Amino acid sequence: MSELHALFGGTFDPIHYGHLRPVEALAQQVELKRVTLLPNNVPPHRPQPEASAAQRVDMLRCAIKQQPLFEIDTRELQRDTPSWTVTTLEALRAERGNQQPLGFIIGQDSLLTVAKWHRWQALLSLCHLLVCKRPGYAANMDSPEMQRWLEQHLTHDVRQLHQRSAGCIWLAETPLYDISATEIRQRRHQNQPCDDLLPAAVIAYIDHAGLYRD
Repeated sequence: MSELHALFGGTFDPIHYGHLRPVEALAQQVELKRVTLLPNNVPPHRPQPEASAAQRVDMLRCAIKQQPLFEIDTRELQRDTPSWTVTTLEALRAERGNQQPLGFIIGQDSLLTVAKWHRWQALLSLCHLLVCKRPGYAANMDSPEMQRWLEQHLTHDVRQLHQRSAGCIWLAETPLYDISATEIRQRRHQNQPCDDLLPAAVIAYIDHAGLYRD
């Protein structure tokens, strides 16, 4: 079997356990050796980050220092245009060739709205979608057409993720962490503790940089 390479994009403003722990559980399930974190520059569907690009990358470095599973790819931060997933995947596919199995990790909330993504129909020609559960989100797609699309591509066989370069959807049995970066920023603005929500090294960086303060 080829080694499946997985990618995980996000604003990471800041990175927290709701990002890290489900992905670690997913890695165990589908035998991932490496997950590439892709910090977004201009998120297409949400407000601009509070922390700068450099600060968000620094926080990622703090979070993964003791975690050999993770690496960082900053290519999306070099762009001034929106971070379209499909554009990044096309670039990675060109670099890594057509035979390399690639997985893109998303949350269940993103799967349910995938039809709103830029050129979403091209995604499964470029990668597998590896989906982590999210608290409070529906299990089914919102239309019969999208539900059929999901069922056509769904796999329960880990080997297919390693044998095929793209085209499968894997619904992972990952732990649910009801944590959001918005909640962390709000807590920080209100001088409330966040010790249980993100790694101590990231909290130390936030304190040192004076982030998320009024």
